[in-house]
Amino acid sequence: MAFDDPQSPWGKKKGPQTPEELIALLLSKLKEFFDGFGKDPGGPGSAGRPGPDLFGAGLFGRLGRLGLVMGVFFLGSLLFSAFYTIAPGEQGVVLRFGRYVKTTSPGLSFKLPFMDEVIKVDVENVRKEEFGFRTKTPGQRTEFEKTGYGAESLMLTSDRNVIDLEWIIQYKVQDPIAFAFRVKDVKQAVRDSSEVALRRIVGNMTFDYVLSNREILAAATQREVQASLDRYQAGVKIVTVQLQDVNPPDQVKPAFNEVNEADQDMKRLVNEAEEAYNREVPKARGDAKKMLEEAQGYAVERVNLAQGEASRFLAILKEYKGGQDVTRRRMYLETMQEVLPKVAEIYVVDGNKGGLLPLLDVRGKATATPKEP
Repeated sequence: MAFDDPQSPWGKKKGPQTPEELIALLLSKLKEFFDGFGKDPGGPGSAGRPGPDLFGAGLFGRLGRLGLVMGVFFLGSLLFSAFYTIAPGEQGVVLRFGRYVKTTSPGLSFKLPFMDEVIKVDVENVRKEEFGFRTKTPGQRTEFEKTGYGAESLMLTSDRNVIDLEWIIQYKVQDPIAFAFRVKDVKQAVRDSSEVALRRIVGNMTFDYVLSNREILAAATQREVQASLDRYQAGVKIVTVQLQDVNPPDQVKPAFNEVNEADQDMKRLVNEAEEAYNREVPKARGDAKKMLEEAQGYAVERVNLAQGEASRFLAILKEYKGGQDVTRRRMYLETMQEVLPKVAEIYVVDGNKGGLLPLLDVRGKATATPKEP
């Protein structure tokens, strides 16, 4: 049988067009080889069945067929190893003999077999690290496991109080090259940096400040952890830091509750005192201001009155110097005109006789009503 016989399975045929066809062809060839292995080509099992006669019969023929199959498998594996696929949300870091060559995007790409190595890095998903607890069963009713993780969450504040602080840090890959080569264990680096930063920040804060300023604490921790990882060139970006639970340890919770109640009572009393202060002090200040304004008005009135009297006296003095007798008589008459209406009875004393004259009821006659006719 000729090698190029169309009837021969090794004859000229159209090659496989797809990888699936190549795999099917290799499997069929392998099946034919093992079906004919151990059988005599001229025996009953081969009657009426065309078979290859390229390598002849015997042991050498079988070895030749096995070598051919191995060669085909080698070429197939070589072909398949030249192509690789990057899934969506990933990036491929290509190394050639251990040296970085390029970064590939999602899709089908080509590499040199046995020379290039591809490291696939997930740059889309958000990674999470938990401190003080572990998620046991995620879902709507998430179950957490806290046993054995107390050493991660217990911290010491600046006023020498122990606080139990559980938190979550989320991050994602920003630079796949740095993520793959700069730090050996990025996950552990994130955990260590986060724990160091948070313990340092809490150690500089009081217990009450930590309880009432969780947002400030989380933001400061995120900035410090990101700065630390940037120094390490870890190639990750901190997405968020969430403080899950901030409480005193279970051993000191009763004492803490008592202190908290006393603190609430103190704040209540302070608020009541501030309320009384805001009510009484402005009122007293208003009364004081009113009294000052009245005193200032009275002072202005008295000064103006005194100045008016002084001006009047000076004016009278000026007229008196111009005509003393006339001014003296006018002043006497004006005084009498002002005084006499207030007197109930009037007595006239005769200076020469030294006695009282009869009552002169001038005002009575002036005010008497006329009789009717």
